[in-house]
Order: sequence, then structure tokens, then C-alpha cells
Amino acid sequence: MLEMANYDKTYRQVDFSTEMLAGKEFDECQFINCLFTGCDLSETEFLNCSFEDCTMMMLKLNGTGMKEVRMKGCKLTGFDFSLCNDFLFQVDFISCQLDYALFTGKKMRKTRFSGCSVIQADFSECDLTEAVFDDCVLTGTTFYRTLLEKADFRTATDFSFDPDENRLKKARFSLEGLPGLLQKYNIQIES
Repeated sequence: MLEMANYDKTYRQVDFSTEMLAGKEFDECQFINCLFTGCDLSETEFLNCSFEDCTMMMLKLNGTGMKEVRMKGCKLTGFDFSLCNDFLFQVDFISCQLDYALFTGKKMRKTRFSGCSVIQADFSECDLTEAVFDDCVLTGTTFYRTLLEKADFRTATDFSFDPDENRLKKARFSLEGLPGLLQKYNIQIES
């Protein structure tokens, strides 16, 4: 049975899908190979926590706090981050599956996505100033009215978005990424 507040604990191979997690607090906790499928995490607070190789799908996230959270190797398909509490929201992702994830309207300055699959995710109206998409696949991902100033897409692949619909001042791209920015013009780029 979990306590209302949990500090500096490590949870390994725990199936939380039957636990009551709504309204609980986790501070400095590690979750390794845990299952969160179908959990109600509403009003749950995660502060300076890490998740490694966890499966987190079909969650209820109304008002969930994620402050200085690190996720590595996690399966977060369809995760609706837009429902999370905005106050001090900060999550970094390493080798995660973020396909179909929703980030709509989130302030995610300096967020790092490293080696992630981010297929058909939605970053509409997000603040991704100085975000880094290092070695990420962005097939079909939506960037609309997104603040991408100083964002780094140099090693990202398969992205396509309209520069006129987003703020890109000082954003960084490789030559290989240019076709994704020029797609609306229906031109062919050859090397």
C-alpha cells in the first residue's frame, strides 16, 4: 500500500495498474520496469523522479504534476501531457516511444528529446524554445503556432512543418532537414 507522500524510494517491476495513485506525491523516486497501464494519476505529483523502461498508457492525467522528471526507455504512446499541471512542468526524454502523444499548449523550454520516436505527436501552440530533438524520428508530428526559437533539429529526421505557421528564429537545422521545411512549396531538392 502506497503512502500519501513517498520520498526517495525505488520501485522495480511494480504493476501500478491496480493501485490507487490519484492525489499521491512522489519526490526523488525511481520507477524501473513498472507498469502504469490504465492508472488514474489525477492530481498526483512527481517531483525530481525518474522512470526507466516503464509502460505508461491509457492514463488519467488531470492536473498531474511533473516537475524535473526524467523518462528513459519508456513507452508513452498516446500520453496526453496537455492535461498535466502547467506549474513547473519539466520532463526530459531519452529513448522513449512518444508516438501519438499530445503536448498541445505546454511550455517546454529547453526540453531534451534524445533518440525518441515521436511519430504523429502534437506540439501545437507549445513553447519549445531551446528544445533539442536529438536523433528523433518526427514522422507526421504537428508543429502549429509553436514557438521553436533556438530549437535544435539538426539530427532529427522525417519532420515537416510550415515555417510561416511557427516561430523559428535561430532554430537549427541540417541541410538534410530542409525538405521538411519547404514541403508546402512542392519543390524538389537534390544534392
